[in-house]
Amino acid sequence: MRIIIQRVNEAKVEIAGNLQGSIDKGYLLLVGFGLDDNEQIASKMAKKVSELRIFEDENGKMNKSLLEVNGRILSVSQFTLYADCSEGRRPSFVKALNPKEASRLYDYFNAELEKLVGKIEKGIFQADMHVSLVNDGPVTIILDSKELKY
Repeated sequence: MRIIIQRVNEAKVEIAGNLQGSIDKGYLLLVGFGLDDNEQIASKMAKKVSELRIFEDENGKMNKSLLEVNGRILSVSQFTLYADCSEGRRPSFVKALNPKEASRLYDYFNAELEKLVGKIEKGIFQADMHVSLVNDGPVTIILDSKELKY
């Protein structure tokens, strides 16, 4: 599982010109699933996201969590996080989880996040979405479940 976390002052996702979800201060998450991902990994990644301390404290150090700053989450599915560009000029997506299982895990991951941080905003799986954001910092963190020590 891979997640791009962008610390934002605001973010929104639109589908066909209609606002699907928006947040002020918080995280925009781009979420992708690989072939080996499962509910246990999704739960651990949700916990990691909820506990990260990447907001600045009164001394300017990244020391505060999302909950400590009353931040929100906008979660957007992003299968292209598993693009393989090692050969040729066109990416391959054979390392991405099949859409049916990825959709189920995306819903599960979001439900786990909501247990930890409260209501979140979401995109719609497989929809053609337009995402916009105002990055804060900018701070962008990449989480890969294969690299985390649980």
